[in-house]
Amino acid sequence: MNGGLNMASGPGARSTVRLAEIAAALGAELRGDGSREIARIGALEGATPQTISFLAQARLRHLLAGTQATCVIVREDAAADVLAQGAAALVTADPYLCYARLTRWWAQRHRVAPVAGIHPSAVIAEGVRIHPTASIGPLVVVESGASIGEGAIVGAQCFIGDGAVVSEGARLHARSTLGAACHLGRRSVLHGGAVIGSDGFGFAPTEGRWEKIEQLGGVSIGDDVEIGANTCVDRGALDDTVIEEGVKLDNLIQIAHNVRIGAHTAMAGCVGVAGSARIGRHCTFGGAAMILGHLEIADHVHISAASVVMSSILRPGQYSGVFPIDDNASWEKNAATLRQLHTLRARLRALEKKSST
Repeated sequence: MNGGLNMASGPGARSTVRLAEIAAALGAELRGDGSREIARIGALEGATPQTISFLAQARLRHLLAGTQATCVIVREDAAADVLAQGAAALVTADPYLCYARLTRWWAQRHRVAPVAGIHPSAVIAEGVRIHPTASIGPLVVVESGASIGEGAIVGAQCFIGDGAVVSEGARLHARSTLGAACHLGRRSVLHGGAVIGSDGFGFAPTEGRWEKIEQLGGVSIGDDVEIGANTCVDRGALDDTVIEEGVKLDNLIQIAHNVRIGAHTAMAGCVGVAGSARIGRHCTFGGAAMILGHLEIADHVHISAASVVMSSILRPGQYSGVFPIDDNASWEKNAATLRQLHTLRARLRALEKKSST
């Protein structure tokens, strides 16, 4: 984690919080003085007094020796090292998960929550249903037949199309778009600039030109999905494009029409998925990976960054398709050799055949 998360100054927020309160909120075992005050979350190497940090990887254990953190979240085997530095320890089986939960608790406690209601500058069409606990920000546009559920938050300048559904507890950050007939599940999040329900890329060739195919489906997004800034999910041509529950999409991802992404799959930035691909559950895709259209990816498949998936993958596992980086001269020599691989194979077979006679 770079830098740190300082205590916010919302109404009624304290500038610090006691360690005992943090431990109780996280369900972690506190070793040390619970009355010590914490003002920020930060990385071990940049920690200052009143910082709480975490150690998730054993290879970084040496950082404990120089840290000034007041408290460190650690596993049992590192607790003694933390106490030896004069810091307190929060002991847990999974420090990284504990850190994640700490950030959410911290943000919920100290960020100023949006106020329920509709901003006067919002444009709300007739026939829209908005729960009284929802928050609609400035310059939002909501078209007819849309529905916005309990506790939903719609940030400034968002657009919600005709008949779209924003479910309970969902959030659209500023300038995000949920197109007509699209569904955003409970507690799901769209970050700024995300566009859900733009037209899929469908054109029929005729007489040297392209004729548009209208995209008549929608986009169905399950519960607890998070979609990053400037990511696009195209509406289906006939049936919906489907993003199942718990999926996490990073920034600048393109999901084409009629794709289906299985539950709890995660994709890093700049991934591209072509039309009608079927991706399983609990998969991961490294940044800039590309998946061709009409392919099937099994559950629990993990694709390395910048790999191009050109055929279906039907067995779980780790897959890579990237030529390793090298200095340019060596890379060009290896690339030239690869171009001759088929010829070399044929020559080798001929030599083997000759030597066996």
